[in-house]
Amino acid sequence: MSIRFTAHARRGLVALTVSTGLALGVAACGGGDDAKKPEASAPASKSDGSKPSAQEGQSEEPLAELKGPNGLLLQITAATRDSGGFVTVNGNLKNDSGSKAVIPSNLSGNETEIIKNGSSLGGATLVDSKGKKRYYVLRDTDGRPLTTTGLPTLKPGETLPVFMQFPSPPTTTSEVNFQLPGFPTATIQISG
Repeated sequence: MSIRFTAHARRGLVALTVSTGLALGVAACGGGDDAKKPEASAPASKSDGSKPSAQEGQSEEPLAELKGPNGLLLQITAATRDSGGFVTVNGNLKNDSGSKAVIPSNLSGNETEIIKNGSSLGGATLVDSKGKKRYYVLRDTDGRPLTTTGLPTLKPGETLPVFMQFPSPPTTTSEVNFQLPGFPTATIQISG
């Protein structure tokens, strides 16, 4: 017997898998001498005893806030390295304007493979300036970007939790530049 999932169900499974991986990664990062790691220790210690969620392990203070087009505000709340060889960037996309905000199509990037899967944050990149490398959003075996997809029009004040997964820079790299079309570049710290 074969089980078929709709595109929406597959996205839910991807999100569940990412959430589980992120929760396990955050749990694995706990312990050690957290006093010497001001921002990196917040996600691990905050996750102790908290309810599991898609944004488990995020610090209260965003790593970066980026103002984009149409009154959009992207708050990056966590960038966590996983032992599986990827970095998950979590955040909130908020309509900070007084009117409906249409999500610009350029956030998906310009690669045909990603665009054909609908609106997403597939245009995001991480840049390792020291290593002189750019990391693009990962894709699954069907070419779908491993990021929040199906972005809706946001009502005034509405917030949407978002995530993006990238290949992991070397473990010696803890600071990268986050880029998303239409938003300014932000330097963020990778924890884990």
